[in-house]
Amino acid sequence: MARPARRNLEPDVGFFLDVIFALVLIRSIWKLLQGVKIGMSVRTAAPPGAGVPPQGVQMAKDPVCGTYVVPERAVSVTVGRQTVYFCSNACRDKYGARTA
Repeated sequence: MARPARRNLEPDVGFFLDVIFALVLIRSIWKLLQGVKIGMSVRTAAPPGAGVPPQGVQMAKDPVCGTYVVPERAVSVTVGRQTVYFCSNACRDKYGARTA
């Protein structure tokens, strides 16, 4: 008489890893689609004057770091008759410490 086939009772680790990978992949795609949906539905309004300046605007060079800035939007200091423009308050403070 033939013996009955014995079943393998050990858990299949590869199957569980495949299931976990599939769940992570599905969740990642779901989050991506949610982000795209939110990004397309919300229109963030830029503060006035924060857009790209019109072409032909004269730029000024920050004497500390060399960044070019639009004078109307830059931090400035008047030294004698000359106005010096900076990209940030930190550059303005470094310039003040250097020239003091």
